[in-house]
Amino acid sequence: MSNVFTVIMAGGSGTRFWPLSRSTLPKQFLPLTSKHPLIAETMKRMSGLSTPARTSVVCGAKHAALVRKALPKLPKQNVVVEPEARNTAPAIALACAHVAHQDPAGVIVVLPSDQHVADLAAFQKSVQEAVRVAQTGFIVTLGIKPTRPETGYGYIRLGEAMTGDARKVAAFAEKPNLETAQGYLVSGDYLWNAGIFVFRADVMLAAFASHMPELIKPLDLIREAWGTKKAAAVLAREFKKMPSTSIDYGVAERAANIAVVPSSCGWSDVGSFNALPEVRPTDAAGNVAEGEALVIDSSGCVVLGQKKLIAVVGMKDVVIVDAGDAFLVLPKDKCQDVRKVVEALKAQKRLSHLV
Repeated sequence: MSNVFTVIMAGGSGTRFWPLSRSTLPKQFLPLTSKHPLIAETMKRMSGLSTPARTSVVCGAKHAALVRKALPKLPKQNVVVEPEARNTAPAIALACAHVAHQDPAGVIVVLPSDQHVADLAAFQKSVQEAVRVAQTGFIVTLGIKPTRPETGYGYIRLGEAMTGDARKVAAFAEKPNLETAQGYLVSGDYLWNAGIFVFRADVMLAAFASHMPELIKPLDLIREAWGTKKAAAVLAREFKKMPSTSIDYGVAERAANIAVVPSSCGWSDVGSFNALPEVRPTDAAGNVAEGEALVIDSSGCVVLGQKKLIAVVGMKDVVIVDAGDAFLVLPKDKCQDVRKVVEALKAQKRLSHLV
C-alpha cells in the first residue's frame, strides 16, 4: 500500500493512569499491554500497511524526545510538534499539510497512540477496507462492534450499506447512559467510536475548508513558511489561532461523505486500570499481579508493584499501584475518579507528584 501514510496522535495526558502516568511520561509511553510502550505497539500495528518513512507522530514539545526514544526507526523530521494543545482537528490539519506536501492524494490513517488491539489480522483487514473506501473520496472511521453496553464511549449509528463491509454513517452519538447503551447493543445498529480515521489528504483539507474555514488561513501561512528561517515563529503564532476542536465535532459530524467500517479486532482504549484485565494476563481468579505483588484469596484485583512487596489478602475488585514515590488504592469501579487525585494535587500545588 504505497500511498498509505500513518499519523499517530500522541498529545494525551493519561491522567487516569496516575501515579504511573505523569505530565512528563503520559499513558502512551507506558508499557501497559506488553513490554513495549503503547505508542510503539501502535506503530507496529501498521507494519506492512505503511512504513516508518511514511509515519508521523503529532505531539507536544515536552514529549518529542520520548517519541524518538520509543520509536527509534521514525525519521526525526516526522515528529510533528504542536506549539500547544489545540485538540485533534488542528493536529490532524497540520499532519494533513505535511502529507499533502509529499502526496496530495495520499491516504492517511489517523491512530490514537494509546489504544490496544488483540487481533492484528482483523485490524489490518479493516484498515485495508477503510483505505479502499477512502480512495473513493470518503472520510472513513473504524467502528468497533460493541461487546457490552459501554457508557464510556461515543457511538456511531450505521447507515445504508456500501460496497464491501463499509456502511455510510447515519449519525454520531455521545456517551450514553446505561439504559441507552443497552438499547444500542440490542439494536445492532451502533458501533463504538474508536477515534480511528482514514481519508485522503486532499479530501480532509477540502473538508476543513468547508466545515472549519477559520482553520485554513493559519494553516496556509504555516505551510508557506516551511523550510524558511521563520517557520518556527510562524507555527507558534498561527497554530494558536486555529479553533480548539475535535475532528469529530469539527468535521465528522458535519460532513456528508462519512463512512464506517465495522471491525471486531479486540480493540480497547485502555482507558483506566480497570481495563488491564482485558489486555494483560490474569490468574485463575482474574487478578493482574505484576512486579513485587503477592495476591492471596483475592479476585478481580489489579496489583502493580515496584520495589516494595505488595501483599493482598482476601480482597475483591481493588486496584493497588506502587509508583515508587506514590501509592494508589481504590475500588475498580472508581477507576475513572483517578483524575480527581490529579486535580487535587494541582489544587494543593503538590506538583512533584505530577511530573
